[in-house]
Amino acid sequence: RPPPPSRRPLLAAVHATLIAPHVETLLERGLDTLVHEGRADDLRRMYVLLGHVGAHRRLRDAWSAHIKRVGAELVLDTERDKTLVSDLLELKATCDRLHAHAFEKSESFGYALREAFEAFINSRQNRPAELIAKFLDGQLRAGVKGTSDEELEGTLDRVLTLFRFINGKDMFEAFYKKDLAKRLLVGKSASIDAEKLVISKLKAECGAGFTNKLEGMFRDVELSSDLMATYRHAVAAGRLPQSEVELSVHVLTMGFWPAYPPTELKLPPFLAQLQERFAAFYLHKHSGRRMQWCHALGHCLVRGAFPLGAHELQLSLLQTTVCLLFNDADDLSLSEIADATGIEDKELRLTLQSLACGKVRVLSKQPKGRDVEDHDTFSFNTELSHKLYRLKINSIQMRESVAENEQTAERVFVDRQYQIDAAIVRVMKARKTLSHALLMSELFSQLKFPLKPTDLKKRVESLIDREYLERDTSNPQMYRYLA
Repeated sequence: RPPPPSRRPLLAAVHATLIAPHVETLLERGLDTLVHEGRADDLRRMYVLLGHVGAHRRLRDAWSAHIKRVGAELVLDTERDKTLVSDLLELKATCDRLHAHAFEKSESFGYALREAFEAFINSRQNRPAELIAKFLDGQLRAGVKGTSDEELEGTLDRVLTLFRFINGKDMFEAFYKKDLAKRLLVGKSASIDAEKLVISKLKAECGAGFTNKLEGMFRDVELSSDLMATYRHAVAAGRLPQSEVELSVHVLTMGFWPAYPPTELKLPPFLAQLQERFAAFYLHKHSGRRMQWCHALGHCLVRGAFPLGAHELQLSLLQTTVCLLFNDADDLSLSEIADATGIEDKELRLTLQSLACGKVRVLSKQPKGRDVEDHDTFSFNTELSHKLYRLKINSIQMRESVAENEQTAERVFVDRQYQIDAAIVRVMKARKTLSHALLMSELFSQLKFPLKPTDLKKRVESLIDREYLERDTSNPQMYRYLA
């Protein structure tokens, strides 16, 4: 039978008496614990109860505030940088589960969740973008064990969800491109299919302009593979001289790849001759181009005949150049090695340190010690013994340093200046005359990376000095565009 007419007003009175006065108490004392412990069933009961008194909005705001507070604690704690991305993924998974099971996939609660993540993840500028790029690098590197293709794709999707919340996507791009370059050039990528999957997802998220350089890097690697096949065919056919050294070269388009500072290096004569031979072959096919060799990125597989057993050594080109000196000399001083190789002093000391002071010591150093001093002498290590045939000698100079990260960030800041200048000129060309406040408002809406008003003001002053703009003589707060 139908419910009695008194049921609805009676329930309303009960709700108004038993629930409405206690909404704030429930939210203040109960919500944090329930969310922290992931108690979806209890949160669902709270959601239903508060819905009876029209308090969903206050519940949503309290939930959003909780996420912002917990997220900000994670992001702003520099001690947790190593696990930050994993912690954020775990937080996002918990919040998604609560959104689905406790809050019935409410659209307003979903929006609050996204808004909260965007707010706290950008409370610390640039660093989260860098760490997300580093996390992806770790996932895409060869050597990540126990991960199936499906699990990897699921992880990539979750990480790219965090990427959506970042304002400074150009900072992510810079660090991702730098890590991608190392994976491609040193052969450390676990799967080219996974690499291309990430690029396609970034392209769908940010547009073709964002991934143009990344796609160009893949094209360069593929073209280099075809080029080397042609070169080897020419050698096999007798059109080029044979060599005992097997050469592999990546020809990179400068605009696509990170900037690599030139490294001074005097190659051994047979390697220099091989390099010149390839350069002549390439420039004959592509006249008008200019080649610049990046010795710091080169790596070699060298066979070493040690008294206790032969080994293959995986070395950088700088390490190889140093080691080959000992084919013709028993002992060499630091200054003699410097004169023979032409390597810059700091780089040479790091190279020798990796060869003579690491776990696997190809060279012996006298006197012994962890650091390379001015009067040290080096010799071929006749006592090297190892159970493995192929040995990888880690290059200290290839380890990522704080200075290298700072240089990458600095390049992003320089690029941002150009983007700000272009945006100012674009707006002023369209408007001709504009007030300072309206120009600032327009720039904040157009530019998608973190901005400070002082940065924008400096760029405006720069454009005035370069006569792109001028101030109105009667009102200094007005700018005019100069054609």
